Amino acid sequence: MTLEAIGKKYKITRERVRQIENYSLINIRKSKEYAKEKEIFDELREIILNLGSTVGEETLLKHLSKDKSTQNQIHFLLVVGEDFTREKEDDEFKHRWTVDKELAKKIHNSLRLLYSSLSDNEILLESDMIEKFLEHIKDVSEKYKNQEIAKRWLSLSKLIDKNPLGEWGKSKSSNINAKGMRDYAYLVIRRHGSPIHFREVAKLITELFNKKAHVATTHNELIKDSRFVLVGRGLYALSEWGYMSGVVRDVIKAIIEKHGPMTKDEIVKRVLKERYVKENTIMVNLQNSKFFKKSKDGKYSLV
Repeated sequence: MTLEAIGKKYKITRERVRQIENYSLINIRKSKEYAKEKEIFDELREIILNLGSTVGEETLLKHLSKDKSTQNQIHFLLVVGEDFTREKEDDEFKHRWTVDKELAKKIHNSLRLLYSSLSDNEILLESDMIEKFLEHIKDVSEKYKNQEIAKRWLSLSKLIDKNPLGEWGKSKSSNINAKGMRDYAYLVIRRHGSPIHFREVAKLITELFNKKAHVATTHNELIKDSRFVLVGRGLYALSEWGYMSGVVRDVIKAIIEKHGPMTKDEIVKRVLKERYVKENTIMVNLQNSKFFKKSKDGKYSLV
């Protein structure tokens, strides 16, 4: 129960409840019973040290037991124990326990520096995120500089998170907390690394995110979002890969505008870098006299 709920039950203020709680803890710590359990508190302290000296409350309790009742008893020991400090959840960090306040400050500052170094939509592999994070950790014992402890420290942050594919970034980014088919499609195509058919995109969304993705719905979302470019019959790529937007005619126009009059072979070569189409499709578009004209030297330019 919260302090406020207890106060209402006994018709006293939450501050009075807090005073009673603090008084009780002081008396417990002075008792013979508390002294008898020193071995247990020492063992619990050693466990927290081995987990990184500062660890998220949920992570710690799950590490020690899967049973909720046992977790509650361990939580009581943490509250009673003099060696353990609970830092409450705030806008930046989750509830956490520490046995080294100075190290906890360094961890918090390092997580803040890491967050400020990330761009809003940056996505990093877990190994890259850990490496980047460890670069910001200063004056920390080498025994703590390993992947498992780094991951636990990263999980303390509410501003940094990982997506279902295990990729890390800012938690506010749609690349990390995907909320719709477009976001899932972006992550799927990015993971694939090359143009992919919309049917395959729908299939992978279902497999990787356990979200039912209808083929038609997926296709419609891809069409509407500027993050995606249609590069062939049903094939989509990410615009950030440098593909030009528009139909084949638009691509030809953009190429000629950028490079000037070109021969048929030169145009075909450049268009095929942008679109997965047959050469004949390019030639049919070049024959459109409304947009393109052929000079005596065999080069095409814009009308």
